[in-house]
Amino acid sequence: MAGTEDAGTRLDVFLARAFPERSRSFLARAVEGGAVRLDGVPARSSVKLRAGSVVCFRVPPPPREGPVAEEIPLEFLHVDGSMAVVNKPPGMVVHPAKGNWKGTLAGALKWHLDRDGGGLSTAGGPTRPGIVHRLDRDTSGVIVVARTEEAHHALARQFERRTTEKTYLAITQGAPQFDRDEINLPIGIHPYQREKMAVRRDHPTSREAVTRFEVLERFRAGALVRVTPKTGRTHQIRVHLAAIGCPVLCDGLYSGRAVIERSFLRLPAGPPLLVRQALHAASLAIDHPSSGERVTFAAPLPADLEAMLDLLRGMT
Repeated sequence: MAGTEDAGTRLDVFLARAFPERSRSFLARAVEGGAVRLDGVPARSSVKLRAGSVVCFRVPPPPREGPVAEEIPLEFLHVDGSMAVVNKPPGMVVHPAKGNWKGTLAGALKWHLDRDGGGLSTAGGPTRPGIVHRLDRDTSGVIVVARTEEAHHALARQFERRTTEKTYLAITQGAPQFDRDEINLPIGIHPYQREKMAVRRDHPTSREAVTRFEVLERFRAGALVRVTPKTGRTHQIRVHLAAIGCPVLCDGLYSGRAVIERSFLRLPAGPPLLVRQALHAASLAIDHPSSGERVTFAAPLPADLEAMLDLLRGMT
């Protein structure tokens, strides 16, 4: 329980004082994951305590040892002594977590990058070697990883300060009303489904979220949209596009369709057209953590999304 001396103190500062043996990053992930409740409600790190506030911290289980190196093919867009950039395939989890201890990007990176002696940064913890930011399991495209502690901190600061430039391509189910627009809607934990996020105003878990988009092509059954998120909330693009009535195609959580069957486009029976969300991290611009030079990395649209676009373009 917070005392009078804690009144006005930020939750993250209070937790750091109460649990000095835990790192700030560990506590931040705990808050983000809903493990900390303030007066019975999941809270944000920035919320300020009142005298008498009750803080409940469900300490997450200790992390497992780091991922085992696995010989999994990866497409590297860039590798040097400070960082590596990968074109992540769809269906690959970025780092180990409950239910996904094998087949992760982190495990594949260890196999490829430990062999040259350079290794990966440990700043993110034992289960997240080199991991600075994430892509959802079924989102493909550009992801950068750190190889040194210095590079990790330099890259993490850029994401925190929003100086990176991230561009995504999405095929939407239905088309946006406007050719370009900005979606400014706060995102928080879904009130009923733990695995989902939702647009939530004036809720303790809500955080500012801003997404800009431009329609590149319109089809009878959807659109191809270029998306540039200004913030980096969990599921941000997926939640925001769903909120304006045109969710990412084949997004099982937010569109209601986890598979796109051929009947969706009134085609004869056959194999499914798409089995993952149609979202691709097309490019990422960052300042190189060693040289400071602005560099941009791009990944072409994968074959499954190209094939889906060809079909949509052929519909009249």
